[in-house]
Amino acid sequence: MNAENPGPRASATPADRRTAARFRAVLEAERRSAALYRGLAAGATGERQRVFLELSAVEERHARHWADKLTALGEDVPEPGSPGLRARVLCWLARRFSVDAVLPMVERAEHADAGMYEDDPDAAPGMAVDERSHARVLTRLRGQTAAGPDEGGRGIARRERRHRGDRSGALRAAVFGVNDGLVSNSALVMGFAGSGAAATTILFAGVAGLLAGAFSMAAGEYISMRSQREAYEREIALEADELREDPEAEAEELALIYRAKGLDRTEAERVARTIMKDDRAALDTMAREELGLDPGELGSPWSAAVSSLFAFAAGAVVVVLPYLFGSGTAALVTAVALAAAALFTVGAVLGLLNGRSPLRSGARQFLVGAGAAAAVFGIGHAIGTGAA
Repeated sequence: MNAENPGPRASATPADRRTAARFRAVLEAERRSAALYRGLAAGATGERQRVFLELSAVEERHARHWADKLTALGEDVPEPGSPGLRARVLCWLARRFSVDAVLPMVERAEHADAGMYEDDPDAAPGMAVDERSHARVLTRLRGQTAAGPDEGGRGIARRERRHRGDRSGALRAAVFGVNDGLVSNSALVMGFAGSGAAATTILFAGVAGLLAGAFSMAAGEYISMRSQREAYEREIALEADELREDPEAEAEELALIYRAKGLDRTEAERVARTIMKDDRAALDTMAREELGLDPGELGSPWSAAVSSLFAFAAGAVVVVLPYLFGSGTAALVTAVALAAAALFTVGAVLGLLNGRSPLRSGARQFLVGAGAAAAVFGIGHAIGTGAA
């Protein structure tokens, strides 16, 4: 307590006291973050050390903002305290082992807090951008570490050889859709077959399961993709507003991201200034680098819905086909054989997409799907026998 700040006002309202408590909490959080980055800088060298120090300076600037807010309320500004147990442990680990050992934990925490100032009316302009950028910078630093500072193009080439060609995820989504239709409708048809139902009843049940599942999947995928796209569009719109309101701060953030990628300060600032000269290029680059979004590929809700519908139907129709052309034991045996072959094939394709053994993945998928179908067949048989 000092002469300029005599302490909490006796006439402060409950709302003012709650506001002051919140300001103290975020002030303390920003101070702990600043101390953490200073500690990480002590365990780093070169450009990475400078990046950590700049991140610490940004957090200190945020802390001063909240201190000023407390002062404006006529409240005491607490003296800086302990950096906290978490920060002390992480800094000790960084010094004892390496920054790389703790960077994933710090990155996860920053991603979790990335939206903390999004709708805060008391936050200063640009603070939300700073927090999102910190998470992105740490991701870049960790990615640079994973490649190794001296690998250059060789490290990138090795990682690229492990990538699959399905960058959009469309093939993966289609395979999973087929798998859902195959497993769910196989179990449904096997349940009716086990109950001893007539072939026409089994056929109608299979067709009903196909249609209900396919349209349900399509509706769910449409809503999910629409919500996701709207959220992405809002993120890009906020980024556009921030570029208009404070282009210098955005240029600094972009330069910091490029420094985290490995460029030196001069080159990173030159690249950032060049990009910021073109509004369209600046927005596109910030969306990609800071938000991790490609503005041209936010996903189509209708395309996702139609793809899900047909993928599910393709899997679900496998066990229905035998009952379109036959009945009795022959139709059941054919349905089982087709379902088994399809389960193994889908599992093998998923294994290829995931870089695993196709034989092992196919066998695992067959066992899981066959187990589900057999269980429902047994339940259906028990119910059918009991009803009879």
